[in-house]
Amino acid sequence: MKKITVLIVDDSALIRNIFTEILSEHPQIEVIGTASDPLEAREKIKQLNPDVLTLDIEMPKMDGISFLEKIMALRPMPVIMVSTLTQKGADATIRALEIGAVDYVAKPVSNHNKDTLGALKEELTSKVVNAASARFKSKVIAQNSAIIKFTPPIGGNKRIIAIGASTGGVEALRDLFLRLPANCPAIVITQHMPEHFTKSFAARLDNISQLRVEEASNHARLKDGHAYIAPGGLHLKILRVGVDFVCKLEDSQSVSGHKPSVDVLFNSVAEAVGEKAVGVILTGMGKDGAEGMLAMRKAGAYNIGQDEASCVVYGMPKVAYNLGGVHLQAPLNKIAETMLRYCEKSGAK
Repeated sequence: MKKITVLIVDDSALIRNIFTEILSEHPQIEVIGTASDPLEAREKIKQLNPDVLTLDIEMPKMDGISFLEKIMALRPMPVIMVSTLTQKGADATIRALEIGAVDYVAKPVSNHNKDTLGALKEELTSKVVNAASARFKSKVIAQNSAIIKFTPPIGGNKRIIAIGASTGGVEALRDLFLRLPANCPAIVITQHMPEHFTKSFAARLDNISQLRVEEASNHARLKDGHAYIAPGGLHLKILRVGVDFVCKLEDSQSVSGHKPSVDVLFNSVAEAVGEKAVGVILTGMGKDGAEGMLAMRKAGAYNIGQDEASCVVYGMPKVAYNLGGVHLQAPLNKIAETMLRYCEKSGAK
């Protein structure tokens, strides 16, 4: 079986050594080279033709974002960004994911211990393996796509749209939000991201969308034309309070290996919103959201899964579909219209 070949690009010799040691222990992965800056990396990409690149964001001679733009224009390949867990690092990472990076990992802190290295090993190796098998194709820019017209149903039968995503979700959600009108039903989102990253992501979606997009806050009342993203490190639940639906943030144990978890969001929507909900599960590795989506379907919600061909990683949508939680699978560029057409149906089941 051919091994996944990896080139590590980082100006820190310590990080290059840690990543080399971690990845070399995996039976499916071979580190075929390292580079300390983008100029050296450019030559080694030509010589070694790696399957996957890990790329530091902050480097001398050329920053990682500028180098990523050149890679995606001249030699598209799976790239995993290496970022600091700061607001600056978050902003740059979100930009990298929009450009076409498959995923990211947090740069290990200098006072790392056995536990943190163990977590990094599990995360880095799994993301390299998934990146190597990710669908990599030319981007279809949705900026030129027309915003979909939405006519709310007569009688005030409002819907709530709940969306879950992981690997590839930044680009998928960006595509989706470029198509949505200002009078879209309220949207709640769990995208797997750490603290700081979700605030930056919400701001970027807010800038490109007709909707008002924000990080969810405790007790925020869901409003049409607004979207609420689960903050990194906290679960987002939806509760019914009288005639309103509100956000509840919860700092509890990880669920399905994640915090925020799509299962937590979807299960709460099943209980609070029931048949007035529309569920959407987008690209991502793993199974988070599958059981919650099934609970939503059993509660009367209508559920859409991203199809295999348009997913970066057909993991979460596949498990949700096989479990029976998905009514319809659709390509990414049809999901916005599909969910809005359903939301127009008064009393639809």
